[in-house]
Amino acid sequence: MPNLTVLNSQDADFKDKLAKLLAFETVTDAGLVQTVDDIIAQVRADGDAAVLTLTQKFDKHPATTIDELFISSEQLKSAYDQLNDEVKEALELSAKRIFDFHQHQKEDGFRFVDGLGNTLGQKVTPLDRVGVYVPGGLASYPSSVLMNAIPAKVAGVEHITMVVPAPNGELNPLVLAAAHLSGVDSVMTIGGAQAVAALAYGTESIQPVDKITGPGNKYVAAAKRAVFGQVGIDMIAGPSEVLVYAEGESADNADWLAMDLLSQAEHDTVAQAIFVTTCPKQLDAVKQALDKALANLPKADIAKQALASRGALILVKDRSEGIQVINQVAPEHLELSLDDPEKVEKHVRHAGAIFLGRHTPEAIGDYCAGSNHVLPTSGTARFSSPLGVYDFTKKTSLIYCTPQGSQLLAKTADVLAVQENLDAHALSARYRHGAVNLD
Repeated sequence: MPNLTVLNSQDADFKDKLAKLLAFETVTDAGLVQTVDDIIAQVRADGDAAVLTLTQKFDKHPATTIDELFISSEQLKSAYDQLNDEVKEALELSAKRIFDFHQHQKEDGFRFVDGLGNTLGQKVTPLDRVGVYVPGGLASYPSSVLMNAIPAKVAGVEHITMVVPAPNGELNPLVLAAAHLSGVDSVMTIGGAQAVAALAYGTESIQPVDKITGPGNKYVAAAKRAVFGQVGIDMIAGPSEVLVYAEGESADNADWLAMDLLSQAEHDTVAQAIFVTTCPKQLDAVKQALDKALANLPKADIAKQALASRGALILVKDRSEGIQVINQVAPEHLELSLDDPEKVEKHVRHAGAIFLGRHTPEAIGDYCAGSNHVLPTSGTARFSSPLGVYDFTKKTSLIYCTPQGSQLLAKTADVLAVQENLDAHALSARYRHGAVNLD
């Protein structure tokens, strides 16, 4: 078992230790930023040639022309058709549930007439082109394809370009099958900062997009931050996180709780898994269950490093303190393994997704609950939301003034413009309310 941090909320230095545990930054290293800036500059200057060269260099891709990096729609369909029935049914069910959930997020905009007879409102318009980044290689992340592409399709995005790295030219066909099922319009086997740059600025063969979504490594995260402003981005994704909160020494199955923690710890050596409980015996039971589970977990080495560097078992005095810890952590995933989870949930202000009750593991949310698994990390749930249909639309204000309705508003605008020393603003308003002689 790794040297897992154990914290007690009653210790004098608890707040300092918790703050230190939560401190994490992935994309501000000067060397990393310079490397990414250089890659972006190269792609902007040399276009397709840079994308091909960098893909050959970093991914050892055997392609000799840019065209070889594109995956045809026929290849996507072939990958889908060749799935075995069990996998195909699982992928289809997941896609349907994600589609159904995100249908509820669609917004129609509004219009109303005010007391002066003017019409005001807001229209909602889908983005034209979106780029979706999907981790690739021999690892298979079809769920990332579904979670990014389906909300974009529900929003009405005209064209979705998917980029996915293919080290040594190898790519899991399940990712391609998911792209076909999701309605992705074009797929390129490129990754890293060069893929982000190509999507943001375009090349001879790649049209620039309006927004880039999807998770990636630290180079992808740094590149997304660098191109923000040229394009929109969903978020700067950090390592996976879970906080499991439970109460009572015998009410919970420690094996279940330990495996829920490991379901995130196995993602990455810097993933974070935190267990919070009011019961000392339960804390010890979960620690022992982690020991047992790690003995047989295929990715035990990764999980052990994650638990040792950023994991923790936290003992709190009562439910009130537990809620305080939850809101301080603002976890990406929050499991409330309780008989009455709603009583705690109503006090949770900061979490990417909340899994209510003992029979709702985070893993279901990753694949097939229907809600999106692209969630705010590193405490950004304090001000961010899960990826959704709203990320693939933009809102435009509508203002229509009648001649009569303009009178009072133009006078008000005139007064305020004078106060701000904006003479043209004031004169523009005066023409509308008749204070300027048009002759």
